[in-house]
Amino acid sequence: MGGKGRRRDWAWVLLAGAMIGLFGVVILGMLVLLRLPQSSQEVLPTMDISSRLPTPVDARTDYIADGRVVGVDVLPLQDGSMIDLRPWDGQSRFTVVLGGLDRRPEETGLAHRTDSLMIVSIDPNSNRIGVLSIPRDLLVSVPGYAKRAKINTVLFNGEGQRFGFGPTLLQQTVQYNFGIRVHNYVLMDFQALIDIVDIIDGIEITIDYTIDDPRYPDMNYGFDPLFIPAGTHKLNGYNALRFARTRHGNNDMRRAERQQMVLYAIRDRILSFDMIPRLILQAPQLWATLSDNLYTGLELGQVIQLALFVKDIDLENISTGVMDYNYVEDYTTEDGLFAVIPSQGQVGYLMRNIFGDDYNR
Repeated sequence: MGGKGRRRDWAWVLLAGAMIGLFGVVILGMLVLLRLPQSSQEVLPTMDISSRLPTPVDARTDYIADGRVVGVDVLPLQDGSMIDLRPWDGQSRFTVVLGGLDRRPEETGLAHRTDSLMIVSIDPNSNRIGVLSIPRDLLVSVPGYAKRAKINTVLFNGEGQRFGFGPTLLQQTVQYNFGIRVHNYVLMDFQALIDIVDIIDGIEITIDYTIDDPRYPDMNYGFDPLFIPAGTHKLNGYNALRFARTRHGNNDMRRAERQQMVLYAIRDRILSFDMIPRLILQAPQLWATLSDNLYTGLELGQVIQLALFVKDIDLENISTGVMDYNYVEDYTTEDGLFAVIPSQGQVGYLMRNIFGDDYNR
């Protein structure tokens, strides 16, 4: 496989790093200073995104029937649908889009593809969390654009349109195509996951098969062979990255399982060893370590609310899923590019299965 293809594979594992924020662990400490400006990227809070929205259609009134304000509470689109812009109220469902930045170690900023994407939704009313992985080649409609695009290009295109607009456009695109209100975003690169796992002194995983990947790609288009026998292993940050990122068996479904194993291993490590107090005390050092590799619009108050809620949710109340070939089918664009599109009628079923019947409220 060529270097470009290998780069896309790297982004898969970033799901695991970003999920830390939604299990209420490291993010509780490392985001304490997030409200300060970042030197390399403007943080765009969800609370104030109206000035960076695509041009909406003309409206005869500033209000719609239920009293919401056009351009403030909702964004009307050409097809008559609307994107909800209201911030989280601290009590109802809270949803974020998590993305892995496909960028090399020396690269910066957000003008990159997000070849790994997840929707994570926390529902305080049912005490549940839903997690859905979205395929990078999914062809979607993008608000403000006439032509459909692969979802992994939305952040890049948004940044190209206007600096700092990429996260907003990604949130809007996910909401428009999946029918779930998206409140915020977390974007990370590979180094962030390595740092996080090392900060918590490694994770423990158990597998019942051997991984033998002599062509495992390093971060500079070379190879770094990976061999992990069946059994229980403690992994440092770099090896956790390799474990979740390897294409052993060339099976994306098995790879997705390994990514979920990393997520739960991180959560279990922190909760089992009661690391949250230590992580909070280390907030300045954590921020210094992670600030170049993590971007989010979350505010401190939201982080604390989420952390206190999700840290006590049992694993049986966390629903995970992958938008695989049970829900999509192959498609060739008019430009001759490979893509996948949702199978008719299947997206709603998948969303209800992962997030509950009221996911779109």
